[in-house]
Amino acid sequence: MNEAAATSSRARAGALSQIRDYLSLMKLRVVLLLVLTALGAMLPAAHGVPRLEAVVAVLLGGTLAAGGASAINAWFDRDIDAVMARTRRRPVPAGRIPARHALVFGILLNVVAFLLLWRAANLVAACLALIGTLIYVFVYTIWLKRSTPQNIVIGGAAGAMPPLVGWAAVTGGLDWTALSLFAVILFWTPPHFWALAQMIRRDYKAVEVPMLPVVARAGSVKLQSLAYAVLTMVVSLVPFLTHAESAIYLAGALALGLGLVTMCVLDLVRRGWTRRLFGYSSIYLAGLFALLALGSIAG
Repeated sequence: MNEAAATSSRARAGALSQIRDYLSLMKLRVVLLLVLTALGAMLPAAHGVPRLEAVVAVLLGGTLAAGGASAINAWFDRDIDAVMARTRRRPVPAGRIPARHALVFGILLNVVAFLLLWRAANLVAACLALIGTLIYVFVYTIWLKRSTPQNIVIGGAAGAMPPLVGWAAVTGGLDWTALSLFAVILFWTPPHFWALAQMIRRDYKAVEVPMLPVVARAGSVKLQSLAYAVLTMVVSLVPFLTHAESAIYLAGALALGLGLVTMCVLDLVRRGWTRRLFGYSSIYLAGLFALLALGSIAG
């Protein structure tokens, strides 16, 4: 390989590495679960298959909005990310992406998301997506995360916005079924995130972020997680009560919900179940919204 070809190859490798770093700012694995909840809400909202244009708008717009919020979070949290073992190799604290670039990137993604959702869906969906970003950035990241153990309880509203975006993209508004899906994710977030926080408690303690597992006894955290799991199961039944879903959904929601409650009980009374609870909680949310979608198609 001659010198020119070698230089070109290094340039391509560098560009690909830079693209991967920017994509990593978006936390796409987390974003994928959020976007799936939005898509899962669209089918019962449409009583079948929604418009393709709206589906594409929610898929792309939701990804850009949530990914952009994560990029802005990376800009603001760069100081503590540089200390925590789990995050110190991320592009901003590692110095591979300048902090201001992450901020601009996140803002631009949200601008594009808003315009896309407004143009291809409607203004209500676009505004709801933007509200989700504003809650995540200003309410959770900047205000609550470093100031109160209840940060994730309140800030979890940001992650609960995607079903509302999906519902509004189809109907142009919201109803009790849509709000119940918002509540499912709002109540699901504490047992999910507190399980993770228990596993990386030392990291949060090192940077003085008062996650509940850092400032409270393990038994208290796990008991509160159990309470939120019960609430999650209860509100997950609302789509059946509003006649948006069938008895098949009811049976599946009960089974998934009882599984979540059982995992919380086991985490409370036995050692070594926190990681399993964290893994199951992700399966629970994906399974519930897949059930919503399948029930609408089958119906």
